[in-house]
Amino acid sequence: MPYVNIKVTDEGVTKEQKAKLIKGVTDLLQEVLDKDPNTTFVVINEVALEDWGIGGLQVDEYRKLHSS
Repeated sequence: MPYVNIKVTDEGVTKEQKAKLIKGVTDLLQEVLDKDPNTTFVVINEVALEDWGIGGLQVDEYRKLHSS
């Protein structure tokens, strides 16, 4: 019974995009590991930018420093 947790920043991921992620991950687990889609769980968590850090900085601050 696979459990997959996908975490993304809260930046307008649509319902349709989430559905594609869930279907794609489920299909991949079936194809690669022969897992039953009926017992495969996929959870998507959206995380606020201030709750996500990279290199010791919150995402928005990191992006300001590393944007081109």
